[in-house]
Amino acid sequence: MRLILVGLYLFLYFTVGMLYLGAEWLFGRWNQKASMLRQYRFVQWGFRCVLFLSGVKVHAKGTENVPEDEAVLYVANHRGIFDVLVTAIYCKGVTGYISKIVIKKVPCLRVYMKRIGCLFMDREDIKQSLKIILEAIEQVKNGISIFIFPEGTRNKNKEDATDVATFKEGSFKVAQKSGCRIIPVAITGTAEIFEDHLPWIHGGHVYVTFGEPIDMKTLDKEEQKHIGEYCKDRIHDLLVEQQA
Repeated sequence: MRLILVGLYLFLYFTVGMLYLGAEWLFGRWNQKASMLRQYRFVQWGFRCVLFLSGVKVHAKGTENVPEDEAVLYVANHRGIFDVLVTAIYCKGVTGYISKIVIKKVPCLRVYMKRIGCLFMDREDIKQSLKIILEAIEQVKNGISIFIFPEGTRNKNKEDATDVATFKEGSFKVAQKSGCRIIPVAITGTAEIFEDHLPWIHGGHVYVTFGEPIDMKTLDKEEQKHIGEYCKDRIHDLLVEQQA
């Protein structure tokens, strides 16, 4: 039943939303930054509706660590497709997610994602991946936050909710080159909403914790050199706290 409700809602949302995006395309010519923020708020509203219809209760901690007036690099563990929904609703500024390039083939979704600064990465193509990282750096410099899942794919370990796979260090070039701070994010429970019951949606509780910002300039050289491992450990600690 929830799958049908969400499906119907998304059909209406995308249909009406394309008209809205068309209007914003015109308004954006005068003030692109304000237009992007309005479109991001529209997407956040859509995500909240999907979560409500899916029966998902989000328990968020550390939202005071989410900045209002600066672009940052969010890094999180990855458990399911609902990771995007349960984190995006708490980002206060425009935040683009780095997604798998296969998502770019979905017409309506692709348009929405591009409008809020999302980027599509082909992890099998080193040259293309580097290009996306460079674009992400420029976006952060222009005030758009970037959200990444450095594991590269969904962690399917059902036995240990605190397990985090190795982070790909290349993703952290966004923070190294732009000088932005890093916000570690821990997520628990999203796989139980959808992936564990494919193709059905099951309501449930999801836990999201935004950790304290990490300023790479305050870290020693060894920590900066292995910033991926450093952030992975921080997120693991947050996941352990969620299980306590």
